[in-house]
Amino acid sequence: MFDNLTDRLGRTLNNLRGRGRLTEENIKETMREVRMALLEADVALPVVKLFVDRVRFKALGADVLSSLTPGQMLVKIVNDELVSIMGEANEALNLAAQPPAVILMAGLQGSGKTTSAAKLARWLKESQKKSVMVVSCDIYRPAAIEQLKTLATEVQAAFFPSSPDQKPLAIAKAAISQARRQHVDVLIVDTAGRLHVDEEMMAEIKALHAALDPVETLFTVDSMTGQDAANTAKAFDEALPLTGVVLTKTDGDARGGAALSIREITGKPIKFLGVGEKTTALEPFHPERVASRILGMGDVLSLVEEVEAKVDRVQADKLASKIKKGKGFDLADFKEQLEQMNKMGGMASVMEKMPGMGGVPDHVKNQVNDKEMGKLVAIINSMTLKERTFPAVIKGARKRRIAAGSGTQVQDVNKLLKQFAQMQKMMKKMKGGGMAKMMRGMKGRMPPGMPF
Repeated sequence: MFDNLTDRLGRTLNNLRGRGRLTEENIKETMREVRMALLEADVALPVVKLFVDRVRFKALGADVLSSLTPGQMLVKIVNDELVSIMGEANEALNLAAQPPAVILMAGLQGSGKTTSAAKLARWLKESQKKSVMVVSCDIYRPAAIEQLKTLATEVQAAFFPSSPDQKPLAIAKAAISQARRQHVDVLIVDTAGRLHVDEEMMAEIKALHAALDPVETLFTVDSMTGQDAANTAKAFDEALPLTGVVLTKTDGDARGGAALSIREITGKPIKFLGVGEKTTALEPFHPERVASRILGMGDVLSLVEEVEAKVDRVQADKLASKIKKGKGFDLADFKEQLEQMNKMGGMASVMEKMPGMGGVPDHVKNQVNDKEMGKLVAIINSMTLKERTFPAVIKGARKRRIAAGSGTQVQDVNKLLKQFAQMQKMMKKMKGGGMAKMMRGMKGRMPPGMPF
């Protein structure tokens, strides 16, 4: 997310970073560029106007104009205003209620409510150590009930069954009774997609809200709709008391207008970002970290948290020890690294959070292809233990068998073996403290052996 905005703002602000003096004229010129960058990112016009006016006012202040590093001061002002417009700090879920704390999911059709309900259940279980039950009140789409049942099994949350011949209110009341009997901490109620102008459907969700008295009413909205996401959320909030927003499909949105518009337009905080299709792809929304990403400064805190939560420390330590001792790096190790990267949302997700990535040329960023990682893992899975340990034995007949077993082509197997050979060389250089020298030698290129 924010790729285009990051590039545009980065170029604009970099022109000022090194200047020893700022004038009204170059501040005016810069703010014109910032305004265009925000409009191109599909940020709502009132939000753009407010943001630009605030930054211009502070930039023309004596503290900036007389500063020894006025360009850096202006970057700080832009950063602070981005944080302010998105809500200052992360607003956590309010679960302070007699169990079960009820979370009601609302939104338009196709916005990702059902998937978000499952992602949220997983997040609550893994990071908050809560027991969770999920229930679907979407009687209009039987597939939604089955989808939630399947996802509940995947995330190991309790599932309360429902069927299309029941009334949503009856389902919800039965679910909350069952959750109480089972001493469940949180009950997540998925609802049917609806338009705020559909009076009958809005009456239904209002009745659900009144009966359940949820501690959180979360509006899920597709970030790809840009500033319309903020306008839709505002219209919903006028009919239903929302407590926050889950912004979905942010991994496919290069503009980011929704994230920058929602808080200012609705007054409601974004509480979570959906960053992919997997049930692990949900991140709490931290305005200060997102502002840092927008300005190309990375998001080290989120990256560290992901590593802590998703990387197998024992396996990582084992590999580090193996490399340090100079033992061979084999295809089983290569596969392990690909799977660890996949757990963290793929290479593109990791790169987005790394400081300085805003300055990396587009042709380098475009080399990253996370889909290739799944293909590489499938190829390695088709190999025997001997082939993984001694790749040199993989010749013509073996290559054809591996390709057939993984649903790929022989050239794909050849490509993997080439990438693995490059990775092996890199691992050898890491032995004996050669890492720093290797990084200097790459001069901004991606490390060899990465799955492009």
